[in-house]
Amino acid sequence: MRNPVMLSAGILGLSAPLLRRVYESGAGAVVTKSIGSRPRSGHPNPTVVAVDCGLLNSMGLPNPGVDEFSEEVRSLKRWGVTVVASIFGEEAEEYVEVAEKLSEAGADALEINCSCPNVREVGLLGQDPGMVEEVTRAVKGAVDVPVFTKLTPNVTRIGEVARAAERGGADGVTAINTLRAMAVDVETCRPILSNVTGGLSGPAIKPVALRCVWEVAESVEIPVIGCGGILTWRDAVEFLLCGASAVQVGTAIMYRGLGVFQEIIQGIEAYLRRKGFGGVEEVVGRAHGAA
Repeated sequence: MRNPVMLSAGILGLSAPLLRRVYESGAGAVVTKSIGSRPRSGHPNPTVVAVDCGLLNSMGLPNPGVDEFSEEVRSLKRWGVTVVASIFGEEAEEYVEVAEKLSEAGADALEINCSCPNVREVGLLGQDPGMVEEVTRAVKGAVDVPVFTKLTPNVTRIGEVARAAERGGADGVTAINTLRAMAVDVETCRPILSNVTGGLSGPAIKPVALRCVWEVAESVEIPVIGCGGILTWRDAVEFLLCGASAVQVGTAIMYRGLGVFQEIIQGIEAYLRRKGFGGVEEVVGRAHGAA
């Protein structure tokens, strides 16, 4: 990647032209919306609600299916965009099918989504270290590109799940996916989301995400990608200090627009110069030595 700031999965990730815009706005790589083996409509509306501390969504993994989306990946590669394809399935065989097709289409890396809180089968898979290891090993054995496993925060010991991904051969792990949460309308006296619960992203989850990145970095030898509530360069640097080698930005686009990528990248560069660091690698995990 040309820099360590990526677009996270699920945000602006379903069309090649929009992903190209994100890349041209400065992102080091773009992560697509999670793609499955078949077209999926997702949950009925309402599926998204802004809350006072972030964004709550229960999209239900809508996507056009891997065969159609492979054309989007091919377009992105013709434009020179660095693409990480997010994949999901209900069992290892489905993950492998999607991984093989998107890898053949030109994806530079794959991110295994085994942690979506809005789809029961996927969310439960990510809470089982044995299944995480199995799926990761199956995908890694089927493709030649780097494979990252995205972890759920909705577990007691995230380090244990990260070690399972590492045993499965993951080249890195992404921490974290959204936190399971809900919102209620006092006028209708009902949950706002049609699925009742959804995934919370945005500023509210940053302290949780930092803790998870810290624990994961203490648990594995492979690189960690930090994700969850990053709005500014200071947020990004906190993740780097906790052990992330790169970060992903998503909900921040709602608050700050696509210019957020350049703001964060320039802020990190200024921080490195001011502190006398030779590069990002000198910051990664530095807080552990001071703890």
